[in-house]
Amino acid sequence: MKSRKNKLAGKHPSYEKAGLSDKAIKNKIEYDKKYHATPERKKYRAELNKANKELGTYGNGDGKDMSHTKSGSLVRERMKTNRARNGRSGRSTKK
Repeated sequence: MKSRKNKLAGKHPSYEKAGLSDKAIKNKIEYDKKYHATPERKKYRAELNKANKELGTYGNGDGKDMSHTKSGSLVRERMKTNRARNGRSGRSTKK
């Protein structure tokens, strides 16, 4: 039976680009786990998931996503655009 485990997990291309050592990558992954487990991050994700479900875009494969604006409101946006912004220090290209 073929393994379903993600073989690329923990091996993001940006780690190589940044020249991170194996130890630094391990530390970053450990930090990220703790960060995303905080109550603030959970609330942030829950808010977006709730909005996605209300609009009917949650899990339907339409390529749309809810995104926070600088003012704190939510807008519907392409997933690719919304998630790509993360790589630019969070700078907004649209909002």
